Amino acid sequence: MTNTQIIITVAVSVVLNIVLLYGVRNLLKKNEQQEDVLARYLDYMDSLSKTIEYVDEKLKKIDLKGTFQSDDEIGWFFREVQGMQSKLLNFKLIDEKDDREKSEEEKV
Repeated sequence: MTNTQIIITVAVSVVLNIVLLYGVRNLLKKNEQQEDVLARYLDYMDSLSKTIEYVDEKLKKIDLKGTFQSDDEIGWFFREVQGMQSKLLNFKLIDEKDDREKSEEEKV
């Protein structure tokens, strides 16, 4: 190889490395931004999950005696609220504890 070929090869290599470095840097920044967004969504979902559990406990405490369900007008509304709550319970996040308990039950 002649000196000019070596210089051209090195120059192309340097330019290509700079372009690749720029691309990797931008991808890394975008990935970090997406991780931040995901962390905020997970915090929100965790908060929502805790709220759903709290509301479920309160609904069960409110109608321990079944007085709301026995009333016609209030009972209809209360059953609708309970139906929405049961749908929301399926939406909550699964805790790591629940995952561990399920895996231990499967082992038995």
